[in-house]
Amino acid sequence: MAEAVEAVEMRAALLRLRRTTGLPVAFGGLLHDPGQVRLAELTGAATSALRGLLISSGNGLGGKSIALRRPFAVTDYQEARHISHEYDAAVAAEGLRSVLAVPVVVRRKVRGVLYGALRTALPIGDRTFDAAVAAAKDVEQSLAVHDEVQRLLSLTREPAAGSAAWEEVRAAHSELRALAPRVPDAGLRDELLAVCGRLAGATATDGTLMPIGLAPRELDVLSCVSAGATNAAAAELLGLRPETVKGYLRSAMRKLGAHTRLEAVVAARRAGLLP
Repeated sequence: MAEAVEAVEMRAALLRLRRTTGLPVAFGGLLHDPGQVRLAELTGAATSALRGLLISSGNGLGGKSIALRRPFAVTDYQEARHISHEYDAAVAAEGLRSVLAVPVVVRRKVRGVLYGALRTALPIGDRTFDAAVAAAKDVEQSLAVHDEVQRLLSLTREPAAGSAAWEEVRAAHSELRALAPRVPDAGLRDELLAVCGRLAGATATDGTLMPIGLAPRELDVLSCVSAGATNAAAAELLGLRPETVKGYLRSAMRKLGAHTRLEAVVAARRAGLLP
């Protein structure tokens, strides 16, 4: 399931890359084995020469990008002097000349590579280069979200209410709530918020859920507060102004019948709104 989701994210990023840059060909893949990426997603390709190709760290343009964790481009792949040429046959079969490669790096670990290419030997401009980097960033963010969701779920396997693991769950829940609004994919964003909701609703401290409805942003702010964030820190996490955070917090406290921030957090936990 996780592999399928990751493949969808990669495919979507490649389609966005072609749409925003006009590059005729885009392709890429995710980590297959340590130090190897399998090219599984292609869009605009005229042949199947690249499909399934294993790119090893250090080999070719993509391998250089994997090894150094940096994007690179060549104006004419076959004539490029600063890369090795293990994959020339596949590149030539597809008729590619100018190629760029951008690594997908999550927490300093390469998870995949995105490529864009032209069938003519023309320099790849800064706008195209920046768009490729942005597409890789989208994949990185989506993979990071999936990783965090899996970590959060693993921590919730019968944690003791006052244990360090449970505090880690609460901190992770707060981070995910803050991250969700910045996830560009609406389906993934809804999935992430649904996971947060299930975790919170399943862990009400007294087993009784109170019918309290907080607006999404009120809950986002309260989630940050529950993890110890100040108004200023919550504002930075959520991309809001401190005054806006203060307004959401006041509104949440009023709905919860709380007089202090701590009372609001306790009430929200009892209502199953926070873990």
